[in-house]
Amino acid sequence: MFSGYEFPSQEVSWLRRDVLLFANSIGVPAADLHFLFELHPRFMVFPTYTLILPFKLTDQEVVEFYDRNATNTIPGAPNLDLRYAVDGQRELTIHKPLPTASTGSKFELRNKVIGIYDKGSAGSAFDTEQTIVDSVTGEVYTTTRSVSFVPKQGNWGGPRGPKMPLYPAPNRTPDARYEVQTTDNTVFLYRLNGDYNPLHAVPGPGLKMGLGGVIIHGLFTYSSTCYGVVSKMCGGDASRLKSFGARFASPVKPGDTLTTTMWSMGMTGGLEEVRFITKNQESRIVLSNGRALLLPRIGLSNL
Repeated sequence: MFSGYEFPSQEVSWLRRDVLLFANSIGVPAADLHFLFELHPRFMVFPTYTLILPFKLTDQEVVEFYDRNATNTIPGAPNLDLRYAVDGQRELTIHKPLPTASTGSKFELRNKVIGIYDKGSAGSAFDTEQTIVDSVTGEVYTTTRSVSFVPKQGNWGGPRGPKMPLYPAPNRTPDARYEVQTTDNTVFLYRLNGDYNPLHAVPGPGLKMGLGGVIIHGLFTYSSTCYGVVSKMCGGDASRLKSFGARFASPVKPGDTLTTTMWSMGMTGGLEEVRFITKNQESRIVLSNGRALLLPRIGLSNL
C-alpha cells in the first residue's frame, strides 16, 4: 500500500545568500538584522527556510515547475496530478537549527507518505512527512508534516482520513498582533527562493483551478506569520521556536493585508504554547488552527 512509501532521498543545499533572500522575501524588517546581515554576530537562518528546500533542492537557477513536479508513481496510490496541489496544512518541528550555509556538509531531503485520502468531489488530500537530514551523521534537523490538497481529483474510493487536532483561539483579547502588507511583487520575490509554480505568477493556472487568478504562495503567508510570532512573542529570538503549525484556510491575493492575532496559552509539556489566527483585510481567515511551541523565556533577549 502507498501508506509508508518512501520517495528516493534527494540532496539539498543552500548558501548564505539564499538565507538572506528568504528573510527579505517574507518581510523581515531591518530592525532584525540577525536575519538580514551575514556578519551579524548572531546571524541565523529563519526557521521556516527549511520548507523551501523540497522545492529548491540544490538549484541556483530557475527550473520548470511542472516538469520537476510531474505525478510520482506510488505503488497502490490513485493517479493524482500533484502539479496542481495546494497547501492544506503544515506542522514544522525544529530539532536543530540549520547552519547558515550547507557548504562543507551534505544534507538530504527524506520524504515519505503518511496517507492519501479521498475527499469526494472536492478532491484528495496528500499527507506526507519530510525531514532534512545530515547525510553523513544521520542527524535530523527538521521534520515537517505536510497535507496538500489536490482539487477536483477525488471519488476514487479511498478512505476519508483522520481528523486533525484542533487548537481553537481563546475568547479573550489577543496578547499581540502583527500586520504585513503584500504587494503585486510579493509573489515574484518569494518565488526566487525556489518555488516557481506558475500559479503564483500568472493568472491562467489559478483560473483553471477555480482560484480566480494569481494567489500568493501559501508558504509566504505561513512564514511571514511565523516571523510575526517570533517577533512579538520571542523578541526576535528564533532559537526559541520548536514547533509551528497552521491550516491554510483561504487563498491570499497579491495586495492583501494580513493581520495575525496571538494568544499565549501558558506552558504545555515544558514549552510555552502560542495560538494564532491570520486574517485578510476583509476579516477572512487565511491561516487557522495556528499553534507554536516555544522554549521558555530565560531573561531578556540580547539581540
